[in-house]
Amino acid sequence: MPELLMGLSLGLGAGVMPGALLTLVITASLRGGFRAGVRLACVPLLSDLPVVLLAVTAVGALPEALLRVLSVCGGLYVVYLGVETLREARTALPPRPGEDAPSSAREILRGVVVNLLNPHPWLFWIAVGSPVFVAAWDRAPAYALGFTGAFYLVLVGSKVALAGAVGAGRHRLTPRGYRLLLGASGVLLAAVGVVLIVRGLAPRAYS
Repeated sequence: MPELLMGLSLGLGAGVMPGALLTLVITASLRGGFRAGVRLACVPLLSDLPVVLLAVTAVGALPEALLRVLSVCGGLYVVYLGVETLREARTALPPRPGEDAPSSAREILRGVVVNLLNPHPWLFWIAVGSPVFVAAWDRAPAYALGFTGAFYLVLVGSKVALAGAVGAGRHRLTPRGYRLLLGASGVLLAAVGVVLIVRGLAPRAYS
């Protein structure tokens, strides 16, 4: 089931990719421990539903030729993210917490707003996730649901694991370990991007 493996790979890359939400997860874990980090890690489950519905509806109405173009563009975008992540991994450091810890409700609300205003989920689902979802749905709905479920399972799970590591103590998340994790995710993202490009160029990828 290639969609399941792709969902797992993309979810891991998106889960540990440097960004606003990951910074919020780490900062919340440093401030309030594991539970505070988990609340922020689960934000995509609250904020991504309108993004997914709008993107899948728009892409589902597109002809096959445009799906190919989207897949190639999405693959190039994922490769770009992988390269940028590898560059970031050279000097990346876990963010430091601020002085004042906000309330749980405020943290979650801020995470939802940040994620909705973040272009990355929109770009991912328009250029990458939706073409894969639509193609998988045409084969069998279970494949599309497997891709989506695997993606969010690993996306949220990786952030939860990171929150646990940070919450347990700063020394468990050394700069070297963080850089190695980012570097591995960058390589994985680039590889998945190449797969998406090849699928978009394949003559029967969406038939």
